[in-house]
Amino acid sequence: MTPQRGRGGRGGWQHSEVPPADDAAAWFAGRLPDDWFTGPAEVSVDRDEILVVGTLPPVEVEGDAAAIGAAESGRIDRFRADTREERMAIARHAQHRYGRTVSWGAVCGGTRGVFTTQSVPVMTRLRQADRQVLDTLVDAGVARSRSEALAWSVRLVGEHAEAWLGELKEAMTEVDRLRSAGPDLT
Repeated sequence: MTPQRGRGGRGGWQHSEVPPADDAAAWFAGRLPDDWFTGPAEVSVDRDEILVVGTLPPVEVEGDAAAIGAAESGRIDRFRADTREERMAIARHAQHRYGRTVSWGAVCGGTRGVFTTQSVPVMTRLRQADRQVLDTLVDAGVARSRSEALAWSVRLVGEHAEAWLGELKEAMTEVDRLRSAGPDLT
């Protein structure tokens, strides 16, 4: 089982059991119908959700960018409707196997549509200076609420720190490996 990080527990980490999902991309590659996507689906996993996004064949339509975007959105909507029953069956199997909700999406040309995604609440305590940052974003109209401002901030950090976050995840994996290989002090 994979440990989940959080406050508390040994060494300041909280460990709760969640089935590993290291093989999720391979499982979906074997499980998804071959004619759904033009290539392998993009499978991303966190501790709450598995998101499966595949690329659909391009739409050949003439017109301006708005017309092309509408055609691409239409293709994504058709895929969503035509595959719903089978996607839900696949999701049930994956949810049982991996202990996470499965969400879906599709890309067609320059249009990306993600549907059935989770929005997971996250609780945090913020000091006044941090709350003031969120309130400034709300007051400026960047966000409608502190919650939306916090989500906006997290997305911004994720966009600008992708390489650093990747290195951090690798380092944490190594720490978990070393911790599990260490001596048993009980």
